[in-house]
Amino acid sequence: MTEELDGHAEGLDDETEERIESPASDEAEREARLTPAQAVEGMRIRVPARGNRTLRTLIERVNKDRQLKGWWHVANVNAVVRMEINDHSWVHIQIVTNIALKLLRQLAKHGVEPSMVRDYGMRREDAEIVVTLGGLLHCIGMAVHREGHEDFSLFLAEPKVRELLDGLYDEPEVTVIASEVLQAITSHRDYGEPLTLEAGIVRVADALDMAQGRSRIPFERGRVSIHSLSAAAIEEVRIGDGEKRPIGIEIVMNNSSGIYQVDGLLKSKLRGSGLEPYLEVVAHIDTEAEKSLVPVYRLET
Repeated sequence: MTEELDGHAEGLDDETEERIESPASDEAEREARLTPAQAVEGMRIRVPARGNRTLRTLIERVNKDRQLKGWWHVANVNAVVRMEINDHSWVHIQIVTNIALKLLRQLAKHGVEPSMVRDYGMRREDAEIVVTLGGLLHCIGMAVHREGHEDFSLFLAEPKVRELLDGLYDEPEVTVIASEVLQAITSHRDYGEPLTLEAGIVRVADALDMAQGRSRIPFERGRVSIHSLSAAAIEEVRIGDGEKRPIGIEIVMNNSSGIYQVDGLLKSKLRGSGLEPYLEVVAHIDTEAEKSLVPVYRLET
């Protein structure tokens, strides 16, 4: 059991204090106070299509879909206003979707086949559709309730996947894609068991939205704890080639409390994801005061 701290911790810089007081992004808090019509007008998902025409069309449809954006808005209101926990806005959706695509393409670059290719003989481009829809829809169930939101996401997502893919795929391919997206959604929970590379990618991508205080561990706003302190400690997450594995994840921290995010949240999401053989995770502190305390932390997977 993690011991929570009473009051404000001493010796914190002003920026860290501010981020602990406001764990949800300022943008997420502002948008949670807008009318629904105002909120959805500002939402625009951007991902690099890289020649995937189906993906480009999908994103165009997503950016015109006011129902989907409405779910994102209600999810954010529930999280930020009503529960006062961390950000579940469309900004989180944008970040997770882009991280998921980055992870998938990084693996493909090193010859790792997605499950859509290996199991169905479909294309890498189709795997990109699966991880994109998984990222876009993984927490729309927060519009219903936090408790069991993964299950709520499932019944909202299935008809929405078919609607968004209408005319882009025929049967039975559309059913295959919808099923794989649903697996990615249900597997992103703490005790999820991904059966595909794509589902594991969405699970890990969700956990990697941790930079600049954007912890995926829920914590109460304004309450100083190891959750909020460690979230504020994460400055940047970089994804590139690993030294010995296809993916290297570098996490830059401003103090050692960030290790809680890495060894707690990220490790739990990585374990059982299926991505363990492909990832190296290294965290280091980018301030002189603590470099000698924890110069480099390597997450064992």
